[in-house]
Amino acid sequence: MTVAATPGLEYQAERARSRRGFLLGLPAVIYLLVFFVIPLGIVVAYSFATRTRTGRTELTDWNIDAYGRLGESVVRAVAFRSLWIAAVSTIICLVLAYPLAYFISTRRPVTRNLLLVGVMIPFWSNFLIRTYAWRVLLDSDGIFTQVVSGLGLGDGRILFTSKDVILGLVYGYLPFMVLPLYASIERIDWSLVEGARDLYASGWTAFRRVVWPLSRPGVVAGSILVFVPSFGAYVTPAILGGNKEGLLGSYIVLQFLSARNGPVGSAVSVVLLGVMLMGTLVYFRSGGKNL
Repeated sequence: MTVAATPGLEYQAERARSRRGFLLGLPAVIYLLVFFVIPLGIVVAYSFATRTRTGRTELTDWNIDAYGRLGESVVRAVAFRSLWIAAVSTIICLVLAYPLAYFISTRRPVTRNLLLVGVMIPFWSNFLIRTYAWRVLLDSDGIFTQVVSGLGLGDGRILFTSKDVILGLVYGYLPFMVLPLYASIERIDWSLVEGARDLYASGWTAFRRVVWPLSRPGVVAGSILVFVPSFGAYVTPAILGGNKEGLLGSYIVLQFLSARNGPVGSAVSVVLLGVMLMGTLVYFRSGGKNL
């Protein structure tokens, strides 16, 4: 005996599916609430708090003094240096990753999978260890310095400069550029390129008019995935740049641990989070959901 579907039964079935979905997602919601939303709320609250003379943070006298200090010359210098280093690192990653992603996406499936594994191999080791390895290579008696000096190209010392910070950021975040680009290029309908060539378009014109526009979501996604963490990086500038090339991440740590100025450190963190949020909005508005 079959029961005819009625609006009431369909509504009950929809409620049951919604209830099951909520119960399945409840652990993830609790995790995000405890380890993301609540700590973020504390940081936002601290950004409006007051720092006492002893270095304590008082939550009684609410103000925006911490945000007013973001316009100081020191903060502006750190922000501009972070912006410049993050932008240069992103551009270098894009220049290096696009040909590699294009090459991987046009290989046979077996070769393609092997190359993708090669791209992801750096994730198999700790980021901190890999960064320290670069410090050993770039040290005054490291392999890189000795090779450059042996070839007569100078002393080869770039440790504790912006150059080695950019090198470390490019090495660390290059896979984050390759993978979105590969996912975008691999989905291109290559018959469109063949059609463009049949219409007497040159290889460069076919790339500029067909391949590049269709791969633009991957370019945007990869650029955001590289720029945002590079803009607030702490580990790489601290290890390779020392105290000379500190970025916003280093400045935030300095405010919390050394200066004991929680409101200013929280205000910088909130602004940095706003930059990440704007990058995410740009990503989705550019069609990143289709990746």
